[in-house]
Amino acid sequence: MTRKPAAAARPPSAAALRRALREKIRPGHSESLAWFFKTGPGEYGEGDRFLGICIPDIRSVARGGESLSTAEVLKLLHSPWHEERVLALMVLVRQFERGDERTRKAVFDLYLGQTAWINNWDLVDLSAYQIAGAWLLGRPRTVLGKLARSQSLWERRIAIVATYAFIRAGDLSDTFDLAERLLGDPHDLIHKACGWMLREAGKRDVAALENFLDRHARAMPRTMLRYAIEKFSEARRKAILRESRK
Repeated sequence: MTRKPAAAARPPSAAALRRALREKIRPGHSESLAWFFKTGPGEYGEGDRFLGICIPDIRSVARGGESLSTAEVLKLLHSPWHEERVLALMVLVRQFERGDERTRKAVFDLYLGQTAWINNWDLVDLSAYQIAGAWLLGRPRTVLGKLARSQSLWERRIAIVATYAFIRAGDLSDTFDLAERLLGDPHDLIHKACGWMLREAGKRDVAALENFLDRHARAMPRTMLRYAIEKFSEARRKAILRESRK
């Protein structure tokens, strides 16, 4: 008896991943996510919508989208649903990490062309250093200065969080440079991101962080300073906070 050839596997699609995503919805979870990500009037996430899906469940769906086409990724990234944008960025990170040089460049270019949709802090944090930072390792980084000057809160956060890739490679200069540029930023989410990156830089070179603090602690927003010195001893933290008030 002659066997029929096996049917070719269908390429993944945005529609298929959406269906898989909706199987992960947790009843009642959307309300808590909407509160956590500040979606009320005048808040930074105003108008964002949530299905109610946890990050590990989104990540499990993303594993099936590695070969998703650019057009299909954009369908997810342009979604009004927060978790679908998370899914799109997770897919892009997987494509970048597993791609050749041409693929990585294409993902990087796509990423910087779609920042309007990378519009909450978690979306930035799960993709900025993994894509933008990783691509810019060993390359000119003038684009980060441009992003740091942007009117977009999220582009400014992309700029500083991207430097985490450099920190992990032992290169701290851009982190300190961008943190200095963003000292006067009006938004708390930038203060937190800068403090986070300064803290990570200090783990690699505490003397460099101390030098930065000697020059800028008094000008640093309180949140940024507290994040930056989080790993210092209690006595040292108190001393820095006390001196910064003078």
